Amino acid sequence: MSFLRTSLFTWSSLPKASALLLGSVGLSACLNSSEPAIIPVPDGPDVVTFTQANLYPEGLELDTNNGRFLVSSLTTGTIGQVLGDGSYFPFATDTSLVSSVGLQIDGLRNRLLVAVSDPGYNKTRTKAATQGKLAALVSFGSTGQRLSYTNLGSLRPNLSHFANDLAVDIDGNTYVTDSFAPIIYKVNASGVASVFLEDQRLAAPAGQFGLNGIEIHPDGYLLVAKTDDGSLFKVPLASPKDFVKVGISENLIGIDGIQLQDVNTLYVAVNAQSKVYRLATTKNWTDASVSGTFTTPPQYPTTMARRTANETYVLYSNINALQAGQTPPVSSYSTAKLKF
Repeated sequence: MSFLRTSLFTWSSLPKASALLLGSVGLSACLNSSEPAIIPVPDGPDVVTFTQANLYPEGLELDTNNGRFLVSSLTTGTIGQVLGDGSYFPFATDTSLVSSVGLQIDGLRNRLLVAVSDPGYNKTRTKAATQGKLAALVSFGSTGQRLSYTNLGSLRPNLSHFANDLAVDIDGNTYVTDSFAPIIYKVNASGVASVFLEDQRLAAPAGQFGLNGIEIHPDGYLLVAKTDDGSLFKVPLASPKDFVKVGISENLIGIDGIQLQDVNTLYVAVNAQSKVYRLATTKNWTDASVSGTFTTPPQYPTTMARRTANETYVLYSNINALQAGQTPPVSSYSTAKLKF
């Protein structure tokens, strides 16, 4: 997810199942401004609950102009849209979507970017050749049509892979975290992929998730979460090997998605604790402290999406039920407004 985004798609005369206007508030990354331009909008609902059996969404994005969410799915791969009344409609169902994970709007280039992996949860699309090995970046246009597919795992074919979260900068460079390999990928606007940063200090023990949530700070660096040990890293875009660990006294083990609310405030979802922490810094993210806590139900909060300067929503994914093999699978999911 990114701190500042621009509007994505502007469509008319599309069926409701695919018509999606992704608005100008909180939509594409920008590195040349420290404050977002905010359009006055009415307050959003406290909670939006939607029903779709066996969906298990991990990623979340917002359509501010029309009050719609985009959600991913670990089990079907489908990218769906959720209306304000909780109605769910498919948006993209391309067969490349084994498990869709993180979502990112690139409004300047009229595309939706999706991190795709294969943890084995999609019973119709998982394959032995891709399970635990797939890391891909897929982009979609305004009608849900696939625009591009980039195989990231092929850059390191002998490693395990799980493309998790992503962020895009003003030039169209996309940065993607790999939870099973100590790698952050960079894919330029033309679709050329490279290893932006690879370092064993970013590795997690086998079978555990490492790198996860990622944000681009307007001052020219990435903030990156690491799930297994609760670390947060500051990674300079100009010199990634000079990354440093952000000093935080709070235990953030289980950290997942992160959302930069302003240049000095970061929201972090910690699904293992059923909490979202508000972190604040006075030292340009060399260190940070907890300035607020939002407690969630035990429904595995994963990702957040910002609606306005004062409104950010967190996704209750229920992925813990998926991991436990719950039968029947969960059919009801929610996004909730953070209140600290």
